[in-house]
Amino acid sequence: MSAAGPYQKPPRDVEVITTHVNADYDALASMLAAAKLHPEAMLVFPGAQERNLRNFFVESVSFLYNFVKIKQVPFDRVGRLILVDNRQKDRIGDLARLADDPEVEVIAYDHHPDSDNDVKADFQIVEMVGSTVTIMTKLLRKEGITLSEDEATLLALGIYEDTGSFHFISATPADFEAAAWLVSQGAMLNVISDLITRELSADEVGLLHDLIEAAETLNVGGTSIVVSQVSRDAYVPEFAVLVHKFMDMENLDALFTLARMEGRVYLVARSRLPEVDAGAIASAMGGGGHPSAASATLKDMTLVEASERLKNLLRSSINPTILARDLMTAPVITVPPETTLKEAEGVLTRYNVNVLPVSGGGEVRGIITRQTVEKAVFHGLGDLSVVEYMTPGGKVLAPEATLVEVEEAVVERRQRLVPVMEGSKLLGVVTRTDLLNTLIENPLITERHAERYEGPRPVRHKNIKSLMGERLPRGVIKTLKEMGSVAQDLGFKAFLVGGSVRDLFLRRDNLDLDIVVEGDGIAFARRYGQLHSEVKVRTHKKFNTANLTFDRGLSMDVATARLEYYDSPAALPVVELSSLKLDLYRRDFTINTLAVVLNSEGFGQLVDFFDGLRDIKEKAVRVLHNLSFVEDPTRVFRAVRFEQRFGFRIGKLTEGLIKNAVKIDAFKRLSSRRLFGEFRQMLEEERAVDCLRRLRALRLLYVFHAELRLEPKDEELLGDLEEALAWHRLSFLDQPVSQWLVYYLGLGDSLEREQRLALSKRLGFSPKQREEMENERSRALQSLNLLQRKKPRASEIYFWLQPLEPEYQLFVMAKATRQWAKRAVSQYLTSLVRVRPDLGGGDLKDMGFSPGPLFKRILDRLQAARLDGEVLTREQELQLVKREFSPEEQSA
Repeated sequence: MSAAGPYQKPPRDVEVITTHVNADYDALASMLAAAKLHPEAMLVFPGAQERNLRNFFVESVSFLYNFVKIKQVPFDRVGRLILVDNRQKDRIGDLARLADDPEVEVIAYDHHPDSDNDVKADFQIVEMVGSTVTIMTKLLRKEGITLSEDEATLLALGIYEDTGSFHFISATPADFEAAAWLVSQGAMLNVISDLITRELSADEVGLLHDLIEAAETLNVGGTSIVVSQVSRDAYVPEFAVLVHKFMDMENLDALFTLARMEGRVYLVARSRLPEVDAGAIASAMGGGGHPSAASATLKDMTLVEASERLKNLLRSSINPTILARDLMTAPVITVPPETTLKEAEGVLTRYNVNVLPVSGGGEVRGIITRQTVEKAVFHGLGDLSVVEYMTPGGKVLAPEATLVEVEEAVVERRQRLVPVMEGSKLLGVVTRTDLLNTLIENPLITERHAERYEGPRPVRHKNIKSLMGERLPRGVIKTLKEMGSVAQDLGFKAFLVGGSVRDLFLRRDNLDLDIVVEGDGIAFARRYGQLHSEVKVRTHKKFNTANLTFDRGLSMDVATARLEYYDSPAALPVVELSSLKLDLYRRDFTINTLAVVLNSEGFGQLVDFFDGLRDIKEKAVRVLHNLSFVEDPTRVFRAVRFEQRFGFRIGKLTEGLIKNAVKIDAFKRLSSRRLFGEFRQMLEEERAVDCLRRLRALRLLYVFHAELRLEPKDEELLGDLEEALAWHRLSFLDQPVSQWLVYYLGLGDSLEREQRLALSKRLGFSPKQREEMENERSRALQSLNLLQRKKPRASEIYFWLQPLEPEYQLFVMAKATRQWAKRAVSQYLTSLVRVRPDLGGGDLKDMGFSPGPLFKRILDRLQAARLDGEVLTREQELQLVKREFSPEEQSA
């Protein structure tokens, strides 16, 4: 057998044709047409096979094509991705990673308008016609490709469906021309008619009836729009067909329908009016389409929320008279980037405003709020420039921006202030107050949405009882319910909060449970202890906290949240959730601000004030406010830990704030105790080496010692230590090891002695501990040198390694460059450490020996003889002692 050669990347020789999720006939027909142009390509639906295409005629035609399931796609071999009837990356499922791959050529054929989420195609043909099949037909004709009757019929079906049998205003002369050519190729119009106008089933008739019954008419700027909604447990594949039939039966000009099916909400929209752009509305709700026909699949939204959002969009988008220039405030009070925070505080006070644009060089570079400025000045940062703590970027509007664009920027993007610019000139700003004042007469947003304008974001509700039941032991669920009942009886509110809630969504085991009580946490804990005598209760009055210890080893911390806040001047205090909100607002990152209601009324309800669930889904670590790292610099190290532990990324703004903290050296006041606590936790992480690399990238290693560099040789040693620790875990050895200390030895290995002593001092080790660690390290290096000189005997291995602590033994294993030296440490830990002679001190006394130096010499000799195989039995040990030692030696 020949030796294996070097790894070779697979060739990029596979082509993939795909379309959007929930594919319609136009999408399927366009895929088949693309296959005619790219005959070697695989055809892949981005999800499961689309249910609304499961028809005998359609499936029989499609059978002859190279359709494969997405799991059969060799992603590493794909060199070309061909998109039809879609360019939006978030509508092609897992295939989106191909669109992001620089080695994949992307070709697109589409008839939908451009959107912000479109893939960057290397080549595309986009025409504003009634269907994508029309574009594909033109290409087939140009290439001289002919079709069978069945193929022509299926392509024609795509045109007829997407143009509403040429009744939609989106139909163009090109669509008629394409259909005529397909008829000349043998397209069977009777089959198309049967597929489009087939008889409805009893379930479909019932659904159509419910759509008609639930319909309501909105009058927006003199335009009548019909909106309807239905709910079904099962998915109805022909929902879009029913919407089209409803529109024809009632002779409607614009129809927007919502359906909740199988836990999701679907939008199907049709319009015959130029002023009602169905595609724009669907796009704003996460879908797409063209002006006359569009759709969207809405995730994480109830039917009520979807209806509310749809009506708001309709009202705002069909109101062309209100533009950004009509809403904006001018002239604008701005500050240049070099303004200090102290100076900005004066500007805010002088003009009585709460937010300032930071403007310079013909652009708005960011905004800074009164809250951030005042906190920064309080922390002694008044001499820094506003650039350090402003919120950068954000949406900028043109003066002709519509009301829906303003709403999106202020509400959806949560911008407190939106600049209105014409070229490089700042004309004005639209504030939250500007928008709200405009909407008084014709509100576009509900009271629930309006809450987003003030303070932290609104609470998000979602019940996760089933997820808790799946992830938490049954006994823990029972305990949490009992706690909810106790809180209910006391008139309190109890919540499960923090990391354990986060880890439910990450599918990670975590029984480190924290409870927050709105009321009196100590009274709650004592009452629970009275009802459960097996639970030990310890209270801490100073902090209003308590700890509950259960007989099964479970422990819970209980904290009190008691503060109130006011939504607006003269309003009554918000009591129901305000205490919890403020308690969570003090936490480090949004992903740790999730809470779950434990009270019997609402058990399992998720409370998400700060979009923590969104950041978990986006795999982002974000702080709650811009001065987070100034108030508590140790959060920087936690950000790195969470990023590496969960495979997340630190958000762009949050990373910028970390760099600001480094710039102002916010860590210099950290106590050694707190710094060591974070350092130790980081080195205990599974991906500790990656954490250290991230610290290096963020220039944070200096916090521990100015000379810590993590050079390539240091990384190599840390990698060897990582392997040594992994070997130790997999060997199931009895001797416990402190992982943090192993990595600590590697991290400081390239430092000089005085530098290591300074590092250990910064981390809070006592002078005695510092010296002991240096002495132990010297012994370890001496043992390493002995092991590497020559292949040692078993007894030599034992006596050189036995005096060392296990962390230093693994340090020797990792530093060893000779394989026999590495094997020697392995041999010691797995077998030699357990070898003992049969004879002991009592036996030596019986032989006339007295405890003393000779005693130890004899026992060490017996140990060596056993290790090297000189003696195998007790009798042989007795003979060795008699032969080599005499009781008379003691008196000599």
